[in-house]
Formats: sequence, C-alpha cells, structure tokens
Amino acid sequence: MSNSHIHASECVILLHGLARSSDSMKEMESSLSSEGYSVVNHDYASRKNSIQVLAAEEIPAALSKCKPDEKINFITHSLGGIVLRQYLSTNSIQNLGRTVMLGPPNKGSQATDKLKNVPGYKLINGPAGMQLGTDVESVPFNLGRAEFEVGIIAGTRSINLILSTMLPNPDDGKVSVENTKLEGMADHITIPVSHPFIMKDVKAINQAIFFLKNGRFNKSTEQSS
Repeated sequence: MSNSHIHASECVILLHGLARSSDSMKEMESSLSSEGYSVVNHDYASRKNSIQVLAAEEIPAALSKCKPDEKINFITHSLGGIVLRQYLSTNSIQNLGRTVMLGPPNKGSQATDKLKNVPGYKLINGPAGMQLGTDVESVPFNLGRAEFEVGIIAGTRSINLILSTMLPNPDDGKVSVENTKLEGMADHITIPVSHPFIMKDVKAINQAIFFLKNGRFNKSTEQSS
C-alpha cells in the first residue's frame, strides 16, 4: 500500500559513488518510491572531472528534476556525499530537507594517500578520486563542518583486506568509521556491511528512510557510535 499522500511534496536525490552508476542505487530508489517519495536517481560521470566541477554541474542538474515546490532530500554513497558538501560550501538549496550519507570519506581516506601515486590509480579513479586523501590537498578535509541536517551511516565490514591494512579499524574496506564522521552531523550509526554494498543493504536503506522521516536513526535496532 502506497504512502504517496504523506511524502508527495518531498523529493529525494540519490548520488552514487566513485566509478559507480545510478544502477547501484536501484534498491534504494525502489524502497523510497514505495514509501511515496518522488525519487531522482541521478547518474553522473564520477571519473570525468574534479569534485569542484562535478558539484557545479551535477547538483544543479539533479535539482532540476525535482518539482519547484518540493522539499529536497539527499541520500549519497561515498563520493556523492563529498560532491554535495562541495556544492553546499558555496551554494544554498531552497527547501533543503535532510541528507543521509552512506560510507562518506568526510575526512578523506588513508587508502587514497597510499595509492594515489601508484601507476593506473588516476586512470581508474579519475580526478575526483585523487582528491579524497587526508592531506592538505584533500577536498573533504577542507570543506568544513556541516551546516545542514545530515545523518551518516558507516560500514564496519571489509571485503578488501589489502585496503583495510591501510586504514584504521574499524573500516568498510575503503573508509574508516572515524573518517566518515563530520562535525555538525545530526546523527551517526554503524552497520556490519562493506563499502561496495552499503547502499544495497536492507538495514542501511531502512535506516536512511527512518532518518529522512525523523531526523535521527533508529538506535533501538542498531549499534550506534
């Protein structure tokens, strides 16, 4: 049974991660649609441009797909959250509601520090992938605190044991739990899932929807941090 009358005036923009496509957010899209939200599952060429260019081009493109009077929410995976933060650092969004970030490298990733000079890394991950380290050139590290309502879901399992050796534990194989955190965030929760699968995880999807509705996560069912 649809709850479309409840969220008819709310749009949720989905922003996938690095080297991914909108297909990776299909489960999230389907769940949100069944809850009655209007959903924009925005596809973008994440490896083509810098984070600054992606923010300037892709966020307005996604916003244009929501109706003018709708409240605007975001659910992002990994790089998608940093692209949104970059945009919000210099722009405001009218009717901005809530944001949920899944596995965001909000303080960068130590794995990028160690791998960005390896031959082929830039070819695979593009200009944006090179900007996700923890050094002074790191884009996320320099974006400052959240001035918007955001909840963050971090994974604690890894299927990439090589990358995990480069990260402080606990981690999701790409980002440590600590580095997902953001000053000014409204809530933070961990779930036992790895970085490539967090956006498809049923618990993560349910928690994301709970945050959109309540401005907090459902701590009665999960371990918080």
